[in-house]
Amino acid sequence: MAILLVLAGHETTVNLVGMGVMTLLLHPGQLAVLRADAALLPSAVEELIRHTGPIGTGLARFATTDLDLAGTRVRRGDLVVTSLAAANRAPARFTDPHRFDVRRGEAPHVGFGHGIHFCLGAALARLEAEVAIGTTLRRLPDLALAKPAERLEWRTSSLRGLAELPVTFTPSPPLARPPH
Repeated sequence: MAILLVLAGHETTVNLVGMGVMTLLLHPGQLAVLRADAALLPSAVEELIRHTGPIGTGLARFATTDLDLAGTRVRRGDLVVTSLAAANRAPARFTDPHRFDVRRGEAPHVGFGHGIHFCLGAALARLEAEVAIGTTLRRLPDLALAKPAERLEWRTSSLRGLAELPVTFTPSPPLARPPH
């Protein structure tokens, strides 16, 4: 249970924030829209989860009956793994699904799962992402990638995430300390 809480409650949010900042830096027009209207931050976080979420696949299951699924025959007992990343880019559900749009207000994504498997910590993850990304954008107005996106290193695990996110920015002066 402790491992599950660390992975599900921490690692995924770290990856969401890192990949979220990367995605915004790779889409400067959308970054400018978000910087111009901070009220879009909750919508932007939802779009980041849909577009670049840290969970690529759902839980593995075994088919309980024979069925045809999108033209593929699945037999009782076959292992089935769902792709949340593909579901979050389904053309039948989302208009222009590969486009990143902080104003997207369409159908809900499945980045936190669905039904009885919906993430217990979804509200906390959303809040953490809003605070971390919002604070980063507000405090680092000239934030930029320090190397090209194609040279970024990715973690090798079942979760999607960057090994590091090298950035450049102009440090702000230290905050004034109150007298002792």
